[in-house]
Amino acid sequence: MLVHDVADIAEVTLFKRIDHIEIVTHDPDRGVAFYTGVLGFKLRFRDRVPLKETGGSLAIAYLDLGGTAIELLTYEGMPAEPAPQDLQLGYRMMALEVDDMKKALEYLMGKGIDPVWGPVFRDKYARAEIRDPDGYHIELRQWMR
Repeated sequence: MLVHDVADIAEVTLFKRIDHIEIVTHDPDRGVAFYTGVLGFKLRFRDRVPLKETGGSLAIAYLDLGGTAIELLTYEGMPAEPAPQDLQLGYRMMALEVDDMKKALEYLMGKGIDPVWGPVFRDKYARAEIRDPDGYHIELRQWMR
C-alpha cells in the first residue's frame, strides 16, 4: 500500500480550478448565439461524439469566458427533459461576475432579457438572476469591494 505524507505532495496542486460546466440544450445554435452574442463567451470549437449504446451522438460546443468554459451539449437521436424550474437538490445554477449590476441589467434588458429574480443589493454584494434560452437560471453577482 502506497501512503503519501501531505508534505510529499505539498508542491503539487491536485485541483487547479473549475474547468467547465455542461449544459444540455435542444437547440445548440440558439444556445451558442445567446452565450456568445449576449454574454460575451467565445466559441472555441465544436465536436461530435458517437454514442454507440444508443445509436445517437453527442454534439458539443466549447465556449469560454475568462478562462472558464461551458460545454453546450446536444444529445442527437434521444430525448432530453426540460430544465427544472422548481427547487431541487443538487446543481442549481452558474454565476457570472459583473462589475456593475445596474449597467449589466440595463444591457440585458436592451437585448430583451429581463431578470427573473432580483436585483438585490446588500452591503457586500448585489445579486440577480436571468434565464438562458433553455430556461436555465444564471446568477449575476457584483462583489462590493
